[in-house]
Amino acid sequence: MSQFWSPAHMATFAKVIDLNGFSAAARALGVPKAAVSRAIAELEAELGVALMTRTTRRLKLTPAGERLLPTCRTLLAAADDVRRMAAELVEARHGALRVLAETTYGRVLLAPLVPRFLERYPQIPLDVELGEVDAATSTRYDLIIRAGVDPDGERVSKILGTPPGLLCATPTYLQKAGEPAAPADLVRFDVLTPEMPSGADYVLRLVNGQRREEVTLRPKLAVNDPALLHASVAAGLGIGVLPEFLCKQGLSAQRLKRVLPGWQPPEQAPLCAVYPGRLAADERVKSFVDFLSANLVPALAG
Repeated sequence: MSQFWSPAHMATFAKVIDLNGFSAAARALGVPKAAVSRAIAELEAELGVALMTRTTRRLKLTPAGERLLPTCRTLLAAADDVRRMAAELVEARHGALRVLAETTYGRVLLAPLVPRFLERYPQIPLDVELGEVDAATSTRYDLIIRAGVDPDGERVSKILGTPPGLLCATPTYLQKAGEPAAPADLVRFDVLTPEMPSGADYVLRLVNGQRREEVTLRPKLAVNDPALLHASVAAGLGIGVLPEFLCKQGLSAQRLKRVLPGWQPPEQAPLCAVYPGRLAADERVKSFVDFLSANLVPALAG
């Protein structure tokens, strides 16, 4: 007898026992009761042992049936897993791409691009959320837009661009406090910087052509949120070390002014698209990441 259908017959046997009846198993499997009876009979014939005894009210496993049942249940569970995974793949192809973006980058950089993406790819719906990215929330999304490479080796981190940094302040603050003429002068000003680990002093490294300067600062404010840092600079609290893309409107409207314009501070942490390795071939993810790669670089660089 052919062994081609053996795994299906074994899974059917486990289903009959778990549901305590041929009729219940047939309903669960969506087949006639006669098909379930035939599957069990063919399995017993192939194996050469009886697996159960049947009465009008109950089923009773034989010693052989009791020994083989756990393995048959494993086959049944594996078949259910295959169906579940296949359903997830179908949903992934047709469902919304779930995106989480760090709030600052989402509002300033991602928000203008979402309508353009939907116009270009009307067949890919998006479910976008702005908020904090952490290990607890990241697993609920297909793709994450964040600053810095994800440390999880099972996720892919695609660098979309690296924001240039600059020094700036409000004209009002500079009129009151004066302007530094050289990097070393910054120690006499209120400086607002990204947060350093463990409350350490902020070491600012500046480049002007072939010249290099390093200044150790004690910031008036150190914060890990670029939006809060920008708001504090815009409020006239001091000279800020900021990503350039946050300052475009303020500089254009002359509400902000560049400080030490010949000197370039370090680039900010790279902006990355992060997604599970299993979605690397997902057309929704590939289309969205490629679109961001093509359109974020000009926005980051100004």
